[in-house]
This record gives sequence, structure tokens and C-alpha cells, in this order.
Amino acid sequence: MALFLMNRYLGDEDDDKNAKEFRSKLLLEKLKKQAKEREQQALCNRTDGVCLSVTDTNKTKEDCTDKKELQRKRKKAEDAEELSSNAKVKKSNKKSRPLKPVTDQAADKEVSSESESSTDEKQNRKDTNESESQTGTSAEPKSSSQPSFPILGGFEKKAVQKVYRVLPQWLAQPDVIQKDIKNNLIPTTLVPGICPKLLKRLDKNGIDNFFPVQAEVIPAILESVCHGLMMGRGSYRPRDICVSAPTGSGKTLAFVIPIVQALAERVLCQVRALIVLPTKELAQQVYKVFCMYAEGTNLKVVMIAGQKSFAAEQASLSENRGGLACSLADIVVATPGRLVDHINKNDGFSLQHLRFLVIDEADRMIDSMHQSWLKLVTQAVYKKGADGSIFGRRKPGAITAASLSPPQIPLQKLLFSATLTQNPEKLQQLGLHQPRLFSSIHSSASTLEASQPTEKFNLPEGLTEYYIPCTLSKKPLILLHLLLRLKFSTVLCFTNSRDAAHRLFMLVKLFGGVQVAEFSSRLSPSERKKTLRDFEQEKIQLLISTDAAARGIDIQGVKCVLNYDAPQFIRTYIHRVGRTARAGKSGMAFTFLLGVQEKNFLQMVVDAGSPGVQKQIIQSESLKSMEAQYEQTLVDLGNAIKDEKAKKRMTL
Repeated sequence: MALFLMNRYLGDEDDDKNAKEFRSKLLLEKLKKQAKEREQQALCNRTDGVCLSVTDTNKTKEDCTDKKELQRKRKKAEDAEELSSNAKVKKSNKKSRPLKPVTDQAADKEVSSESESSTDEKQNRKDTNESESQTGTSAEPKSSSQPSFPILGGFEKKAVQKVYRVLPQWLAQPDVIQKDIKNNLIPTTLVPGICPKLLKRLDKNGIDNFFPVQAEVIPAILESVCHGLMMGRGSYRPRDICVSAPTGSGKTLAFVIPIVQALAERVLCQVRALIVLPTKELAQQVYKVFCMYAEGTNLKVVMIAGQKSFAAEQASLSENRGGLACSLADIVVATPGRLVDHINKNDGFSLQHLRFLVIDEADRMIDSMHQSWLKLVTQAVYKKGADGSIFGRRKPGAITAASLSPPQIPLQKLLFSATLTQNPEKLQQLGLHQPRLFSSIHSSASTLEASQPTEKFNLPEGLTEYYIPCTLSKKPLILLHLLLRLKFSTVLCFTNSRDAAHRLFMLVKLFGGVQVAEFSSRLSPSERKKTLRDFEQEKIQLLISTDAAARGIDIQGVKCVLNYDAPQFIRTYIHRVGRTARAGKSGMAFTFLLGVQEKNFLQMVVDAGSPGVQKQIIQSESLKSMEAQYEQTLVDLGNAIKDEKAKKRMTL
């Protein structure tokens, strides 16, 4: 019925508040009463037959008076029986009977059976009973404060078992490559499998010795094509190859030489080699190397990296002959974005005859797998032909007798990187077949703690690493001090963003005395190409760049790499400093570190396998002479930035 109650005095808000407070007080008293009764019930269950609770104190007093009356009656009966008992029996009973508390049920039995007990013993029993009752009542308030919840035990603290990361066999035991280039050069004539034409081409280009990575990887790739393009060793599908070697160790030539030799005797022009790279500059560099060693053969090399229009690239890939699309390329060098465009929009671009898929800078390409370019390439390779010929390619599965007949061209993947990941989950995205790893880093332990940093990298042997502690306001002054006072030349300077590179470029240019240029996505491909050429010819003293130039680009003559903004990740640092000390030469790398960055950065570099970073301190006294001019330059920089923004608004 409470649901149908109505407040007749709706306008009186004070009465409603008082009623609510009254109801809440009643509810609180009810809850307290219930809690009190539960505690009393728990105490009654714990006592040995005597329930002493807070609410039953009167009852316990009545029980105590009943006990005293029983003791008096028992005393009178024992005194009457004591007159007729024997003295000897009294002494024996005193020695044999122990003292124990008397209960209510045993009181009636002792009236008739314990006639031999003495008066002293009776008095002792009386005293003990009274003391027990007093202790029971005094213990009542202490026990009432104990919680009524049962305490569970038996839970012991156990040591946490360490989790170990178990590497696959091919990652745990790679083919080791010597990282010392100068002391491990191998003559080109001693490397097995290379044809005489390529040996002459190598000699013409001034290459008499192979680096360790080239001497190991080239024979391994040539071994997979020694019986032709249709099958590998023992008529089985060839193994995929992964290469992890320091920057500047000659990884590009390690896949160019075997691919050119394997395809040199082809009869029909089809796309049989696809090289995928992350940047246009790196694609341009690899394209030049392929053209250099494909010269004198019938092989045709095409680059699709967005430097030309889509229609021009489409015309260079295929042409129509009698209503059929015929390929004009044997080797295609591409960036992921442009490659996806041609797969989706260019009907004449076919990958059904693809034999080699090269993924350079593989760790970065794995991180860009969100574009799904590899999935599209795989679908294009195993696309069913319209003519339904017996040579149509099927996606390989388990190796059985049926899967080997009829034979089909295998797809072999070749991965190259200076910072190749050892994470099996990431490598699984590439769908590698029985991979074989060539690495300059080898750890004898195949199981490592999961919390331990596991990935280590090799830096070039001739590299010397330094770091300069500084503040944010002193960084430009220190850079100018290195260039103007210490006469550093051919310096490649890295920043973390395009805007930071542009501001630093304008600041150095306004300060004067330094030939400076910037290299970022703000420039067109032709402007970037010209800038790199001028830098290699030492027309530019300082080249300020973003990480676009840090990946794989072989810039000749870089004597010093300067990290103006400290890299946040170890892979970024490895690729930045790898622009110098290439091909066994010497080089220096400097990193500007703020106070809050110093500890984490040094720990990151040491964990990655660096031999150590030396500390260089620039005294503040050596910068004072430039401070006045620097302050005026900052004012000019602010005005120049405002003018640039105004021009952009006008164009919009």
C-alpha cells in the first residue's frame, strides 16, 4: 500500500525533509540492531555451551545465582556424608582426583557419588567455578568486538614464475655474418656461382672484393635458382631469406647480383622481380643499381614511385599487341602506394610470373602493412588465368606429392634491413616459407626473459658516437659553434619534424656564414635530387633533414651526423647515424640531449648494443661572442615566418 500513499501537503517542503530524516534514522537503527543480533549469535556459537551475549546479561546473572544455590546444597550433603567416611579413603581421594571445573549437569551426580571429597577440595572447586564465571563475563566485551566473518587461511605467497620468450630455430641460430668489413673482404672471384659477365661488370665498376654480407647472401640466392626458375634445390620450393646487417654493409648489391643473373637468360618479358621500398629516394637509388648491372642484357628495369604521372608509368609497364597486354618490364622497383594503384587500376600490370619479391627496409615495411599492399601482391600473383592453362599458379599449401605436380613457379621472398625485428608475430604477417636468417648479431641463448630487452643491433665499425648536454635555448648556438668555430663540414643534421627542419634552416641562413639547405617533403622530387647532388659535391656544408633521408639512402661523403632533436626510438637512431661510416669508412655522430632526455637515451643506446657514447661539453664562455647576433637573428626569424604565413594566405 506504500506505493499508493499521497502527501496531502505538497507545498510544505520542511515536513517532507523531516519525514525523510525520520525514516532514515529508523532504518539506521534497524540496521544497527540487526548487526548487533548477528554478533551475539556468532558469540553464542563460539562458546562451549555457555552463551554470553550483550543482550542476555540478565540471564547470565540468574544462571550464576542458580549455580551458587546448587553449590550450597552440595556442601550440606557432603558434610553429612563426611562424618561416616573413613579418613584413609579421604587421603587417597585427595591424591587421585584432579581439580576440574564443575558443570551444571555434573552437579546432581556429585551429590550422590562424591562423598569422599574433603572440605578443602570442595572450597577449591567453589573458587574455581566462581573464577571461571567471572572470566567468562569479563571476556564478553572483548569477544563482542571480534568480526563475525570467518577467516580463511592456507594462502601462502608463491614466487612468480618467470616467463621466457622462446625464439624459433631459424631466429635463434642464424647464419652469422662478420660485422668487421675491412678485415673480412672476400675477392669476387672466390664467391661461387657468379657468371663471368657480372664479374666483368663488377670489375668495371671498381668492385674487386665483396663485403661479408654479399659473400654469404649471393651464393644462397643463386643456389635456389641453380636448377632454373621453376624449382629450388631438390625440386622443392626454395626457402625465403632474411638479412639483418649494419647500415652501409652492401645489402643492395647482395640481391641485385643474383636477381640479374637468374633472369638474364629469360625468353619472354614478364615481371619476375618486384622490389618494394618505403621512399622515393631509396627507390631511385636501387633503380640505378639495377640499371647499372642489367646493362648488356635484355632485361628491362622500370620504376613506379610516383615521380612520373600514372599514365606514363602505365605505358612503361605494358603495351597492347593485337588486343593483348604485353609486359615491357622484367624488374619493377616500386613504393607501396604506387604499387597498390597499379594493381587496382592497371589491367595490363600482371604479377602472375613473379619469382622474386624483395622487401628492403623490411621493419618499416612491416609497420606500414595497414596499406595491405602485401595481401594485394599475393592475390595478384596467384590470380587464376582467364585461359585456364595448366601453368596457372596455385597458392602453396602443405608439401605433398599432389602439390608438386604439375610444377609451378615458386615465389621467393627476400627481406633486408639493418634493424630487422625478431618478433615472430610481426614476421608472421609476411607468410615466410622455411626462412633462413643471415645476421651479424648472434645470441647463444634461444630463451630470454620476457621483460629483458631482446633486440640488439650492430652499428658500423668506424662510427664514433658522442652526445652534448645542452638546454633548449642553447641548441642553435651549439650548432653554429660546431660549424663556424670547429669547422665541421658535410654535416647531415636531423630533426623530428618538417616544420622544425624549416625553422632551423631559416635560422642558420639568416645568421650567415654557413652554406645550408633543407631536405624534406616540402621540396619537390627534382629539388630534393638536386640538393643531394650538391651536398655530395660538398657545395653544401649543412643539410638539415627529417627522417626521410635516414632510411637506406646512400649519401656519399657524409663525415658527421648530428641529431639536433634526439630520436625517440632506437631504430630511428640506428638509421640516422648509419648515414655515415659506410662501407668500412670512419664517421662521427653527435646527439644534443636535454637534461630530462639524457638518462633514458643513454640506456636505450646501451641496451641496443652500442659500445658507448662519449660525452662532450661545450663551455658557455665559447658561445657568448655569438649571443648578440643570435638575438637579432631570432627577431629576423620571427618576421620571416610571419611573411611566409601571409604569402600562404594570399595564395589560398
